[in-house]
Amino acid sequence: MAEDVAEAKSPYEVWSRRLITAVAVSMSLFHLYIAFFGPPNAFTLRSAHLGFALVLVFMSLPARSGGRHDRPGVIDWAMVAGALAATAYPIIEQTYFNTRMAYVGPVSATDIFFAVLMMMVVLEGTRRAIGPILPITAIIFLAYQLAFTSIDPVRLLEYQYMTTDALFGIPVQVSATYVVLFVMFGALCERMGVGRLFMDFALALTGHSSGGPAKVAVVSSGIFGSISGSAVANVMTTGAFTIPLMKRIGYRPAFAGAVEAVASTGGQIMPPIMGAAAFVMAEFLGVSYLTVASFAILPAVLYYFAVFLAVHLEARRLGMKGLPRADLPRLKEVLVERGHLFGPIVVIVGALLWGYSAQFSALCGILSVVPLALLRKGTRKEVTFGRIVESLADGARNAVIVAMACATAGIVIGVIAQTGLGLTFTGIVKAVSQDSLVLALILTMVAGIVLGMGMPTTPAYIVQVALLVPALVRLGVQVEAAHLFVLYFAILSAITPPVAIAVYAACGIARSPIWDTSVTAVKLALPGYIIPFMFVFGPSLLLIGDWTTVLLSVVTSFCGIAFLSVGLQGYLVGPISWLPRLMFVGAAFVLIKPGLVTDAVGAALAIGGVLVDYGMRRIAASREPQQVSGGDQ
Repeated sequence: MAEDVAEAKSPYEVWSRRLITAVAVSMSLFHLYIAFFGPPNAFTLRSAHLGFALVLVFMSLPARSGGRHDRPGVIDWAMVAGALAATAYPIIEQTYFNTRMAYVGPVSATDIFFAVLMMMVVLEGTRRAIGPILPITAIIFLAYQLAFTSIDPVRLLEYQYMTTDALFGIPVQVSATYVVLFVMFGALCERMGVGRLFMDFALALTGHSSGGPAKVAVVSSGIFGSISGSAVANVMTTGAFTIPLMKRIGYRPAFAGAVEAVASTGGQIMPPIMGAAAFVMAEFLGVSYLTVASFAILPAVLYYFAVFLAVHLEARRLGMKGLPRADLPRLKEVLVERGHLFGPIVVIVGALLWGYSAQFSALCGILSVVPLALLRKGTRKEVTFGRIVESLADGARNAVIVAMACATAGIVIGVIAQTGLGLTFTGIVKAVSQDSLVLALILTMVAGIVLGMGMPTTPAYIVQVALLVPALVRLGVQVEAAHLFVLYFAILSAITPPVAIAVYAACGIARSPIWDTSVTAVKLALPGYIIPFMFVFGPSLLLIGDWTTVLLSVVTSFCGIAFLSVGLQGYLVGPISWLPRLMFVGAAFVLIKPGLVTDAVGAALAIGGVLVDYGMRRIAASREPQQVSGGDQ
């Protein structure tokens, strides 16, 4: 212990930690400057962004790991030097990079050296930041290009490093312009007490109702997750409070962990901010971020409606009560004391609605946090110079993961684009599915979940856009629905066994068995697996089409989700038997496809389920007195 203390206070460790904080704060200030004054040319911005990210990775995640006080070693400083050199070369030679013609101009030995160096440091940095799966995936794609195509290795390196179509492509551009700012906004809000506002607001709103703490988890995780954009971070932030509350009123640990994991995962699809992949989607579709948010809003509300209803029905089935009102904050007091901290979100949404870019809107939100926190005495104490510096450092550190994922995903995208592998894969999907849209959707769902298990949501989505979305579009799926479909399943992989990372995080807090928690999470989120099919067959659920069609789609979708929740949880006004449960589930699946016939069949099945349940209750009630009187005789 004494050695640990001595090591913790060593001058080298103190110096290295201060340097890491300085680099992280500098990264945040650089991106704030860019957001305010406008970005430089593409190579300069994207190289600088990756340079900051790589330096932070190699300094804060050293190769020598084995203790809590690990510090950068010789290997790490060598990697830092390599990262700085590889990212500085396009900036120093920006005129050369911007004016040369790909595949026409010569590629020098210096170009090749820095291209190889850049790919090495990016792959190693990604491995340290998010694990080996994504770098291994990129290496497999590169090996395929080298071994099975006739493309010259020099042209491979040229395309990857000296164009803005691969490593420096759209994913890194989105990370450098939008994502880092919204991540910084989330970190600043958390430090200024916005997280506490969300928790108190959810407690005051739902804490007293049946199964209150579980509903608090759903509401607070949905609000907080829309800002954090990370399922695991959301679990660790809100779950530390909600999971013990759920266990306290009688929920099984596995159920408590599952509720938090499912609710936290949905934050990535909940506007106004969503996750990083939403900004990439806006670039791919060539639309504003606000348009993407409008596509996502109804499916996201449906997702949380399903989780909230499942929690409510489970609480009623188990006879659970809410928390005592005396122990809960009052909604009026919460809004009076801390309600102004909703202001930064209002600022962002208002700027987007006013027509400003997502980048400028995020900047406005960031600049509004501190002044709004200073408005009232209760929140003024949260505003200190130290907290502001910490939030800037936290924002940069959190953005590093996305930057590394986007850079390595760009390598994969480069291989797919340069080799034409996307068209080949599209042909394979069409051949396997035999032009059956349902089978193609199921194959895409499985691929999305598998890819999402091995890598973060953003690169998993990017790879699917290159490989799977074209196949869906060629089978007749509307392009917006196709993009959102693959995004959903990349997100849902966080709660899908066997690699359910959000569930693992929740299990650590709930102290529950992983498999039991995972199965419970899938059952709770099952409507979420159905919703993507609903908007593929009915794009009006994405607010596409005339208002009458949209309205009918909204009504039938909410009914379908409600029927599915009742069938899965086995509770309506009381426990229901297997026959009406099957009828309710059948009604929900029929309502996936819009149309008068399917709507009528779904309504008939649901009404039949209600009548069968009512009849069975009447029969059971009529038999019960007879049995009692027979016993008396």
